[in-house]
Amino acid sequence: MAGLGPGSNLAMKVGLIVVLGGTALLLVLIWPIPWFDYNTQISLVQPQPVPFSHKHHVAGLGLDCRYCHTAVEVSASAGIPPIETCMTCHSQIWTNAEILSPIRKAYASGIPVHWRRVNTLPDYVYFNHSIHIAKGVGCTTCHGPVETMSLTWKGQSLFMSWCLDCHRNPGPKLRPVDKVFDPFWKRGPNTPPPDELVKVNHVVTTGLTDCSTCHR
Repeated sequence: MAGLGPGSNLAMKVGLIVVLGGTALLLVLIWPIPWFDYNTQISLVQPQPVPFSHKHHVAGLGLDCRYCHTAVEVSASAGIPPIETCMTCHSQIWTNAEILSPIRKAYASGIPVHWRRVNTLPDYVYFNHSIHIAKGVGCTTCHGPVETMSLTWKGQSLFMSWCLDCHRNPGPKLRPVDKVFDPFWKRGPNTPPPDELVKVNHVVTTGLTDCSTCHR
């Protein structure tokens, strides 16, 4: 049996380099995939049965978030507005608009419109809207610039790392409690500094990063 040629060692080394290099390259390419917008759903519009425009209702008409999301200050969920809320206005205006026919049909039949969720969390994550609002976390901090959304899209990844960044240092994310529902609010020279907002808003930072705070 003939022995291996003199180039065998070189071929083996080259082969190993190609395999290891290819594996490393694959890992580098795979690593950022979870952060692609397609996977995080950031900026992607969910198709809805009615193309509701926050830009029109919030920025244009000046509706307060709480007019539609009535439970947001007192419950874990912000709440999806019932059809009756829509019909408060649309029984008087745009009464024959074809775009609103699903709303009128739902109101007449009593069968609710099936909206698609834009912001979702795993079942093992506990999140309470009311406590965040009470402590000065603005709606736009998590939901993005809602006042500019002609169609609603996801504003943040809602990854655990994103939540923990705020829980580790909540001050920079806070605003005066009376500005929580103001989508146009910006930090200005008269805004209390972050450390002061933590005290004024009575934010207890102890335990914010404990597992049991969000996983119950």
